[in-house]
Amino acid sequence: MSSFSTIILLLLTLFSYLLGSISFGILLAKFFKLGNLREIGSGNIGTTNVLRTGNYWAAGLTLVLDFAKGLLPVLLAMIILDTPVEIQIVALAPLIGHIFPIWHRFKGGKGVATFYGIIFGISIPCGLICAFTWLVCAVITRIASVSALVAVWAFPIGLLLFDLTDFLYLAGIIIALVWLCHLSNIKRLLKREESRIKFKK
Repeated sequence: MSSFSTIILLLLTLFSYLLGSISFGILLAKFFKLGNLREIGSGNIGTTNVLRTGNYWAAGLTLVLDFAKGLLPVLLAMIILDTPVEIQIVALAPLIGHIFPIWHRFKGGKGVATFYGIIFGISIPCGLICAFTWLVCAVITRIASVSALVAVWAFPIGLLLFDLTDFLYLAGIIIALVWLCHLSNIKRLLKREESRIKFKK
């Protein structure tokens, strides 16, 4: 790799991390005057907790924007960079930014919507498999955390099915990060105290 290519990779990775660090849930909760999102429901900054406020517009926008900040860096990396290793480095950056955002004292969300943006950027069929898995689990269990924990495993399966094995390293790291971010949910699940998906009228 030339020095110029290295600089491009570093700049794109930094941009991806900073973009991922934008916590849209917090910003939209302030914009819609929903209160401090960290003091609502689970205290998480993601779509599910925004939905608990009853504001569907805010929740929908949070989902779209968190998804987009995972998708955009991958699409740029696919265009600009040359190797799967470089693409995976950039693809991982927005997820790390979402989980450890520099703009919010490194206290972020669990990265599920951003994870989906990354997947769809790499492979639409893999993204659809993961989304379908999440939906089936959500319908059956009505528990968002269970859906996320199961659906993330559909990523490497999709990569194997569509012969995209170069990205299995990324899948492994993402699975580890998503599960680590859901440790508190796993503890509540074991105690049967995890909240279920509810919609306010």
